[in-house]
Amino acid sequence: MSAPTLEEIRSWPATVDLTAAALALGISRSQMYALVKRGEAPVKVLDYGAKRVVTASIVRLLEAA
Repeated sequence: MSAPTLEEIRSWPATVDLTAAALALGISRSQMYALVKRGEAPVKVLDYGAKRVVTASIVRLLEAA
């Protein structure tokens, strides 16, 4: 699966799972989970039972790159 474009990410729902966020950031799913566990995720992560990443935080990070 290829990384989504910034335009595609902008059309995503308000939050996405960690797997989608990892794909958008170009890192592995396991690396994303490790970053979240250590509190070092470069994006905003919500924890309401299942962890979700705020899509706007992904967009901001990628726009700044």
